[in-house]
Amino acid sequence: MNRRKLPLLLFASALLSVNILSAEDNSTTTINPSIQRVFQVYTPGWDYDLNPQTAQYASEAQILNSLYEGLFCYNPMTSEAIGAYCKSYKLSRDKKRWTFTIREGAVFSNGDPITAETFKESWLNLLANPDAEFASFADCIQGAKAFRSGNGKREDVRISAPDSSTLVVHLTEPSEHLPQILCHHSFAAISTKENVYSGPFILESYKDNTIVLTKNENYIDKDKVHIPGVTITMIDNADELSHKFNTGQADWVMKNANYDKIIDKDAIQIFAQFGTQYYFFKMNSEIWSKKEFRRALIEAIPYNKLRDGFYLPASTLVYPLSGYPTVIGYNDYDTEDAIIMMNQARKKYNIPQDLKLPLVIAVSSESLWEMQSAIILKNAWKPLGVEVSIQSTQNSRYIASIPNWKADIFHYGWIGDYADPLAFLELFRTGSSLNTGLYSNPEYDKLLEKAASAETVQEHYRYQARAEQILLDEGEVIPLAYFISSNVLDANLIGGWYKNSMDIHPFKYIYFQDKKSRIPNFVHYQEDQK
Repeated sequence: MNRRKLPLLLFASALLSVNILSAEDNSTTTINPSIQRVFQVYTPGWDYDLNPQTAQYASEAQILNSLYEGLFCYNPMTSEAIGAYCKSYKLSRDKKRWTFTIREGAVFSNGDPITAETFKESWLNLLANPDAEFASFADCIQGAKAFRSGNGKREDVRISAPDSSTLVVHLTEPSEHLPQILCHHSFAAISTKENVYSGPFILESYKDNTIVLTKNENYIDKDKVHIPGVTITMIDNADELSHKFNTGQADWVMKNANYDKIIDKDAIQIFAQFGTQYYFFKMNSEIWSKKEFRRALIEAIPYNKLRDGFYLPASTLVYPLSGYPTVIGYNDYDTEDAIIMMNQARKKYNIPQDLKLPLVIAVSSESLWEMQSAIILKNAWKPLGVEVSIQSTQNSRYIASIPNWKADIFHYGWIGDYADPLAFLELFRTGSSLNTGLYSNPEYDKLLEKAASAETVQEHYRYQARAEQILLDEGEVIPLAYFISSNVLDANLIGGWYKNSMDIHPFKYIYFQDKKSRIPNFVHYQEDQK
């Protein structure tokens, strides 16, 4: 899918100047100020990391996109990149120099100015942060990869601010999807002072499983923000979450409600999301870092059992975008062929046929499904002479534990940060800060480079599909299912909330509509009297 609003053929001109389009500002909708109030969100419990440079989860992105904003932000309807602090931009003839014009009069929540220098320093600080997993998204900038990996200097990163409203970025190769990358909260304008924000809301408090956001009165587009604030309350009990919605206490329930108990079934919002659950191999062991052994394991997996119960079983890593070439995934299996492949691999690398090969699967201790899935793999691989052990940790620590965990296979769920296959393929590029599996293949890396400099979307996708095919052919990933997004929200009452592939719904577009619910809220909630 081409994420740009203008056709790529326009790049044939020597210099392209683009005026940034904004999201629909509800100018054709009459919004009643008298009914606007604090937006009540309920969600399962989570220990939120609200540092925009180190946060890793989609649920955190929902909040961080309200506290921080960059040159671009997500269109609430399409997830495309639209202008935020960027007024316009232009490209050089070779498409490697981007010149951004910053909107005048922008300030942080404390009144400090937001300028081109702000973005330059924010991005350089991102690259300097060893805990910033998304920093490698900036590797297309000259000098960025060397600096973040400790092999270059800060001053060699080719980002400059010749004046307060002009930001110039030099790339190593054309990157047509750059505006989409810059929507990510990692690239927002970030103050060096604490509790200072660049987004439409500020963090009022975070305590007792409740996050309170209030409107940022210094935000450059404050007149387009209609609700005075957002309260996010964390509750793990799915029945209680359903009760909160039925009784009118919750405007939006994220993820974990008991849908059977929701009275207004039309309020249940279920749609496909640009995300995939899968297993990946980490190159820890001399055995499993070799593709021949991984291929044998892949051939032995009963995929019908492994994917049982998923709404959208996945045989490939990348959710099939429109125009993306067909990639041959995993669906069938044969234990006898797998045994033959394993014996051939043992012979090639002089591994005795009767030697038990140890393999560790890492799972979340709180996920019954992950444990059952690991057992399916254990039983499938036993005839191959593989001795599987299962290790676990708490769900909240699982992702952070992967870099230092000496397991061989990890369960993972990834939601693309922009609607391009690179959002997934970047996870396996050599040297990427997101490459926790330590996978490396020069041919794969070269294909991603060719995709970045492709002249057409079709060519761009063609190279990426070939790269994904390598991942699958080498048995680096085991696709499980494409994500389904599930929320509870009455779109008849709430405006500015749309189904989209990213499942990100910026609070700055939310407003209450002057309408009556289709189903009366006949269950009245009585507060416990103390």
